[in-house]
Amino acid sequence: MKKPIVEIEFCTQCRWLLRAAWLAQELLTTFEADLHSVNLVPGTGGALIVRCDGCVIFSRADAGRFPEAKELKQLIRDKIDPERSLGHSDRPTQ
Repeated sequence: MKKPIVEIEFCTQCRWLLRAAWLAQELLTTFEADLHSVNLVPGTGGALIVRCDGCVIFSRADAGRFPEAKELKQLIRDKIDPERSLGHSDRPTQ
């Protein structure tokens, strides 16, 4: 089975490379065996968009804020392995 590719498009004008790289590190640490790659994609216009296999899973423009690492991990997990537990980074059980 093909492993998913995550892309983090970040605004170079806003200097968001470090934020994007930190998010990539968090995802690679959590999903090291489950992802093919996490790619950093330079963009402009205030972009911070996270895609998994081409599908947008988070957009700063749509949300009006930056994603939390925990939130992004949950969104990726929900896309690639919904049954997986993220331990302390997971949603509280209801």
